[in-house]
Order: sequence, then structure tokens, then C-alpha cells
Amino acid sequence: MNAELLRIVDSIHRDKNIDQEIVFNGIESAYMTAARKYYGEESDIEVVIDRESGAITATHDGSPITAEELGRIAAQSAKQIMIQKIREAERDALYDEFRQERGTIFTGVVQRAEGSVVTVNIGKAEALLPRSEQMPGETFRPGERVRAVLIEVRKSGQRVKLILSRTHPDFVRRLFEQEIPEIAEHIIEMRAIAREAGYRTKVAVSSIDSKVDCVGACVGVRGSRIKNVLDELNGERIDIIRFNESNQVMIPNALAPAQIEEVQIYMRMGRAIVLVREDQLSLAIGKRGQNVRLASKLVGVDIEIMTFDELTEEIERAEATLSELPDVSEDVIDSLIEEGILSFDDLSVIEVEQIMEVTGLVESEAARIVGFAEMKAEEAPQESSSRSSMLSAPSASPTSSPSSSSGSSSEEPRAEGLLEETRPQEARVPSVDDLFGGDPTPEKQEDEKKITAAQLFGDDKPSEEPETASESPSNTEEAPEDSPAS
Repeated sequence: MNAELLRIVDSIHRDKNIDQEIVFNGIESAYMTAARKYYGEESDIEVVIDRESGAITATHDGSPITAEELGRIAAQSAKQIMIQKIREAERDALYDEFRQERGTIFTGVVQRAEGSVVTVNIGKAEALLPRSEQMPGETFRPGERVRAVLIEVRKSGQRVKLILSRTHPDFVRRLFEQEIPEIAEHIIEMRAIAREAGYRTKVAVSSIDSKVDCVGACVGVRGSRIKNVLDELNGERIDIIRFNESNQVMIPNALAPAQIEEVQIYMRMGRAIVLVREDQLSLAIGKRGQNVRLASKLVGVDIEIMTFDELTEEIERAEATLSELPDVSEDVIDSLIEEGILSFDDLSVIEVEQIMEVTGLVESEAARIVGFAEMKAEEAPQESSSRSSMLSAPSASPTSSPSSSSGSSSEEPRAEGLLEETRPQEARVPSVDDLFGGDPTPEKQEDEKKITAAQLFGDDKPSEEPETASESPSNTEEAPEDSPAS
């Protein structure tokens, strides 16, 4: 029996990736529980398993006991405890393994597509691809291969839930690392990514080698390097931007293909006003504000697009608004406007110390200005500009690949609230957190024949089941239409 026990422990260790010490401890605990159920909870029971020989030494009040003495009921209890211990250990081992793989792309096979959740077999485990992490318009059928990035690994009861995503920035990042050797070798670095999954992505890249053109290397000859990424993203438009440390250079790059006349940056406000000609206005804003919104996310600055005439009108409105401040000179108003403070809303979010630094006022005067601005802002909250990038707008994620930027229309509407909608409204789909309120897939019935009490105590041999083989990724050969990089 001793050799049989060691074989069982080794088999569990190899098949389930569970440490042998955990299995030994589980057997000792199960044996002890069975003995206490037979002799009483207050009994002095001691169980020790020799790790080298597999010999079990069990005593009750100093007298040796054997498994046969415990009876069927006690053995059944020991079996249930052992199964639970193995499940917990298997869960912990699976959790530790996949926790190291977060941010990694997996290629799996769709097992089920039930409602808004797709179940994908990724080899050792099943993962969930919720509707909120699928790209717009995607559908999946059982048996179909799918690639996605692992973004969440969570313990849920006796199971580990793995959440995949095809909309997360890391999905595009990992695709580029797979397809473009210079990125994988860190010769080219992806400095910033902004993505609206299924629609458009902007990515800023730079090269540590002056001989390597970062944009050209990502695109390849006639788009040969980027075509697999574009295929995987179902034709999502991608603009590759040359990164620059200076926002004066980076912002025009990010707003390409629009021609920018002037950039005024106000870092205290986290704002940039970009001036364009009238014929470039809709191109700079983009369809539904997409171009300016992605550019803003890429640079990290709230961008507002204006013509020169609109800037003049904005400054006149700011002068009229700020002139309502009590006991404030024109020089103070001019100083505020020069810092990009154009409304009571702007003024109400500035710290008193910053007002003192900008205007030269003493603390009491600066505090009075801020207090007055907060009161006026609450009385009449101003609507956000239709040309603003609206950094708080939803749906941003990373990507990087070339594509033409001709998607903006010359007839783009310019009414208030232009940027509030980024895509057609859809019915609410479950989020990742929703998935953990209940199990969307039925629990698999545990095969109790794998490890029975009798096997643990040496009465027969365990049955063995082969593990499911992991799927290997497939490569797409078909290339999309070439499109120039920004």
C-alpha cells in the first residue's frame, strides 16, 4: 500500500500541478477527520505519513489504528475531504499559473457561445470572452478559433475564472510584438496608444536606433508587416504616429492628416487649443469627434479645435465673463486668460496658490476669486465645447498600425454635444464584474472515480484521464488593402 500511495501522490502532483506536500497534508487531514468521526471529536488522534516510504502511522490515545477499523461512513467522509482539498489545491495552482500570464495572447477554440458570453478552451482551462470585451459586430461559433488577451484571473468559489479581451489595449500591443520583430526586440518602442475598438486606433512609436524608421518598420513594404494585425482587428483603422517629447510637435502629429496652423498649450489647465483653417476644421475633429478624442488620449492633453475667428470670440467671451470678478484689474484678467483660464468653471478648479502665482495677488484676494468662481459655476454650469476632445469620453484602447486618415467628413456637424457619442447606442451587455455574480456555464460534474477513499488507503488503483491538449495559434495569410500610415 505504501508504494501505491506514493504513486497516487506523484500522479496527482504531475497531472494537477499540485505540490506533493499539499497532497500529503490533505491525506493526513482526511485520515484524521475520518478517525475523529469514528472515535469522537475530542479524541487524541495523530496521523503521520512518511514522505519517503509512504508508510502511514495513525494512533488513537497512543494505540495504533488502521483504515479498516474506521468503517464505510468514516471513509466516505475522508474521501469528500480529500476531493475538496485537491480541488482547492488545483484551483490555487491554476490561479498562480495564469496570474503570471496576464497580458498574454492566447489562441483557443470556442466551446460555447451562450447569450453574451463566449466560452473558449485555451488548453488547461476554459476562459470567458464577455460581450463587453468583444469588438463591435463580432460573432463566434463553436469550433471556431479565436485570439484574445488574458486580462483577468480571479478565484470564484472552487474555480478560477479567466477573462479574455479583444478590445483591451494590450491585445493590439501583443499583436504588434508578434508581427514586428523590432518591437519585440525593443528597438522600436510603443510610447502611447489610444483605441476605440473596432473603429480606429492611434499609436505613437519611437526608435532607439537612428537608422531604423519607426513608422516604416511597423508598416513594412506595401503594408506587408502590418497586414496580419489589420486582419485580426477586422479592418480597424490604425494610424501610426511618430512620437515626440514636445507637445508642440506631438499634437499636430496626432491630429494628422489635418493641417494645423498653431498650437497653444496651457499645462496648468491640461489643455491645448489647436487653431486650424475653416476647411480643416471637420478633418481635425473627425467623425463624431473621433480624431481629436484619440489624439487627446494619445498625448494626454485635453485638445480643443478652433478657427482663428472662434478663438477671438472665445477670448472676448472670457474677458466679459471674468470681468464679473469683484475688485479685479484688467491686468489680472489678462494674466488668467494667458494661462488658458477662460471661464468660471476653469477658475473654480485652480488652486489658490496657482492663482497667486499667475496673478501676483495675495492669498486672501486669490481665495476670494476662487470662491466667487465656484459660486458662479454652480449657478450656471457651462456646457463643454463641441470641439473639445472630452478626455472623459468612453472607449479608448491601444493599437498600432497604418491606415489612411480620410475617414472624416467635410459635412461633419458642429452642434453642441457633438462628441458625446462615440458609437451607435447598444443594449447594455454584461461587464467583467457582472460575470462573477454567478456562473454563466454549468459546473462540470466531478469524476469521483479519480481519487476515492479506498485508493487513498491502498485498496485499488486510480483511473487516469488525459488532459485536454492546448490549441496552437493559426496564422492568417490573407492581407488587407494597403493604406498609408499617418
